Amino acid sequence: MKIWALTGGIGMGKSTATNTLRRHRIPVFDADAAVHRLQGPGGAAVRPIAAAFPGTTRPAAGGPMVDREALRRVVLTDPAALRRLEAIVHPLVRREEARFLARARRRGARLAVLDIPLLFETGGERRADAVIVVTAPPAIQRARVLRRRGMTEERLRAILARQVPDSLRRRRADHLIRTGLSRHHAQRMMRRLLADQG
Repeated sequence: MKIWALTGGIGMGKSTATNTLRRHRIPVFDADAAVHRLQGPGGAAVRPIAAAFPGTTRPAAGGPMVDREALRRVVLTDPAALRRLEAIVHPLVRREEARFLARARRRGARLAVLDIPLLFETGGERRADAVIVVTAPPAIQRARVLRRRGMTEERLRAILARQVPDSLRRRRADHLIRTGLSRHHAQRMMRRLLADQG
């Protein structure tokens, strides 16, 4: 089974690429969704995060969960706190990823895709046969992100500061999907890439 890694900065249009893959029945592991589950009610990350960052969890139906906004305030501008959080969360996400790949192999998938926003930041590219980078011009990226509820210029700057620059991602990519022209153009590029794989 081939493994592709899909990555791109915030607001670059990865959802367009992953939706195209899923329409072609390609199994996709969504690392962000895994983090949400792990931090959700009764998730495996809740207890260690509560111990490391008191006051960042809250009660919920199904068990305690991480208060993501409270946690964000703690780690957003504190690199040491962010590293502590990543030391908790990343191994749990890797475990979820391994389970996903095992299921895909059992089902006979010829290709599986790991959608990992912080791919290069975490060395995830070493686990893939090829890396696909989704990219868009900075002005389009910024406009997309600032339309999101609760997003501010300050928060966007903090997020971008901890991500590998897009120029470096593009240089390290095996394949580029450009989403700045239109969604249909990006979908066509993704379909062409799949067709080239036979």
